[in-house]
Amino acid sequence: QVQLVEAGGGLAQPGGSLRLSCAASGFTFSSYVMSWARQAPGKGLEWVSGIYSDGSNTYYADSVKGRFTISRDNTKNTVYLQMNSLKPDDTALYYCAKAREPWDSDYVFYDYWGQGTLVTVSA
Repeated sequence: QVQLVEAGGGLAQPGGSLRLSCAASGFTFSSYVMSWARQAPGKGLEWVSGIYSDGSNTYYADSVKGRFTISRDNTKNTVYLQMNSLKPDDTALYYCAKAREPWDSDYVFYDYWGQGTLVTVSA
């Protein structure tokens, strides 16, 4: 069965960095777009970043562009989110998600989500 397990969350100071990871299993990881999304306390789900199956294209929400970098290692079935210059507004539960279909597009539907990892940015 499909499993997505996030890790790497924690407490960071404003201006600090964290690196999230998402270990995937149960499907052909190298065939699917993977993405990160987040949900801040009391707010709705916000898509953050996505990456094509072979890593050839990445895209970001305006709120994180220039500060976050998504990457993947298809040999380890893992997708990463490097978060730099963190702000208190980045505080959220971060989820990774698997695209529903095995083709690359900037616009995809998602069918599986991880359980999330909590990022708290505070002085």
